[in-house]
Amino acid sequence: MRDIVENGQAILRYSHGMELGDYVRNNLVKDACERCFSRLSEASVKLGPLAEELFPSHNWNGIRNFGNILRHDYPDVLDDVLWAAISQHLPRLLAELETFLAKYPDDQETL
Repeated sequence: MRDIVENGQAILRYSHGMELGDYVRNNLVKDACERCFSRLSEASVKLGPLAEELFPSHNWNGIRNFGNILRHDYPDVLDDVLWAAISQHLPRLLAELETFLAKYPDDQETL
């Protein structure tokens, strides 16, 4: 779960202060965000059904599949879809995960 938070925070740092047009024109930021989304997606796979149990308001199936899309169908990934994930969905997800994880020591690896 901490991998999801760490990669999500990195995405938000990389894209901080940007609008969609800025994001689209900055290939370095786009590539970095896509890589972090791939790792975030893989971490959500490892989290398994616990994700739905603890945080049912998020589309975990979509999050898990997003990594496959980025790896295999990357030419078809639309910038506005990625930007929506960054600007709308990711902040909510991170807020919930960070609140949950605050109850546990930083070095605790399992719940």
